[in-house]
Amino acid sequence: MALGSSSSPNPVATAWSDSVLSTSISRPSVMQLTLKDKAALHAAYISSFKDGGLFSVTSREYSLGDELYVLLSLPGDPQRYAIAGIVAWVTPANAQHGRSQGVGIRFPTDPSAAAVKRKIEDLLGELLVSDRRNQTI
Repeated sequence: MALGSSSSPNPVATAWSDSVLSTSISRPSVMQLTLKDKAALHAAYISSFKDGGLFSVTSREYSLGDELYVLLSLPGDPQRYAIAGIVAWVTPANAQHGRSQGVGIRFPTDPSAAAVKRKIEDLLGELLVSDRRNQTI
């Protein structure tokens, strides 16, 4: 009998093809984040991430490691910046100490994200070392 001419299907091949066919390719969510002034930027910026990051208030459910494509607008800047980030922490609804529900998005290690981090830190200036409360850690 020739290979593949069996009348009964190969259970291993069938299971493999079923799992491949049922696996969906997930695409990153897209989030628009507009920070209208320095106070909002300070509240959202996560300086403790090596490559930078932002906190976004959202009621949408995310998990750690989810990919997010962020379209970011900074105060006084007409340009929108595209950042492919990763959810690095989640603040659930009804969090302690009045924290807003949302996600912390870690910037990737790449030149364009590094340029956005520098731009944010330039905009914030002395606020980076401020004791003012923000949404982050």
